[in-house]
Amino acid sequence: MALTSLDTNTALIVVDLQQGIVGYPLIHPIEGIVARTRALLGAFRRLGLPVVLVNVAGGAPGRTERPRLPESLPPGWTDLIPELDRQPGDIVVTKRTWGAFASTDLEHRLKALGVTQVVVTGVATGTGVEATARQAYEQGFNVTLALDAMTDTRPEAHEYSIGHVFPRLGETGTAEEIIALLNTRRT
Repeated sequence: MALTSLDTNTALIVVDLQQGIVGYPLIHPIEGIVARTRALLGAFRRLGLPVVLVNVAGGAPGRTERPRLPESLPPGWTDLIPELDRQPGDIVVTKRTWGAFASTDLEHRLKALGVTQVVVTGVATGTGVEATARQAYEQGFNVTLALDAMTDTRPEAHEYSIGHVFPRLGETGTAEEIIALLNTRRT
């Protein structure tokens, strides 16, 4: 499904653009992801729409076959990258699961603001971004995914999410297309 519209009260959710993750070997250059995210941030902030900055500081409990984040992360690992230009009105959420809704009060905070739709960006496409989009969809939010403002360490995970999962969760588009829709509003 192509991008058709944005609800009057749409929030931007930026997933895991933090110091400890942006240095990973990603399939798309992080500079482009950050630049497109910054453009989205500017558009949302200019219109006074909610901005959510998410970082991850651990993992859900339970056994896994793959290595998990260490219990003690290096200093600064969870710090949001300065390019996000965190503002006093931004909602900042620290999660300990893949998605930003499961282990936080994000749903409550967004619904208290009357948010009905979210635009999701960030790292990693097949984990944090996808889990956040799934959880938003399950909580009744309309979901839009800015495909050129996300990346992953695994090409197959990125492509699978974009090609098979995201079209079932909402609408997809580019940062430029989302900004164009936002620009049709009166400021």
